[in-house]
Amino acid sequence: QVQLVESGGGLVQPGDSLRVSCAASGRTFSAGAMGWFRQSPGKTREFVAAITWSGGSTYYADSVKGRFTISRDNAKNMAYLQMNNLKPEDTAVYYCALRLPGSSGSPYRGATYNYWGQGTQVTVSS
Repeated sequence: QVQLVESGGGLVQPGDSLRVSCAASGRTFSAGAMGWFRQSPGKTREFVAAITWSGGSTYYADSVKGRFTISRDNAKNMAYLQMNNLKPEDTAVYYCALRLPGSSGSPYRGATYNYWGQGTQVTVSS
């Protein structure tokens, strides 16, 4: 079993930076791809970023490309999402998710992830 716990959310102003973290427990963390998703009130969950288990490949939504950076530290069982130049439309609950090794399907699709955290709120407002 894997447990994921997000942290680091908060209230920031437009243009600020914030890093959210995901702490994982369980032996499969280092072998699975990690993803970040977000959901705003009244909207469906959307893909933000993903990273393969080795960190060799990353994927980003067009809306965050060039502003957000996903990374992971397998030795610490941690994943991170560095968010720069935040905009009000980035306001959402951010969730980290883990795909087990051998999972098929696009990393952009939430349905391909096996474990989810409880989320951390990020609010961008002046």
